[in-house]
Amino acid sequence: MKVKVKLVKSISGRKPGHKETVNGLGLRRINQTVEVENTPSIQGMIDKVSYLLEVTSGG
Repeated sequence: MKVKVKLVKSISGRKPGHKETVNGLGLRRINQTVEVENTPSIQGMIDKVSYLLEVTSGG
């Protein structure tokens, strides 16, 4: 199953680990949306930076 992840807030001024997590999800710009597999590791990344993201079902 896939989920859609959209970056809704800027990563400027955020902790380096949070910036790397957003980049690891494949997000580069505000309002960019990507579809990723819903695996435990991806879910952990989403949980870590949830305050920057909007997550919807991929389906």
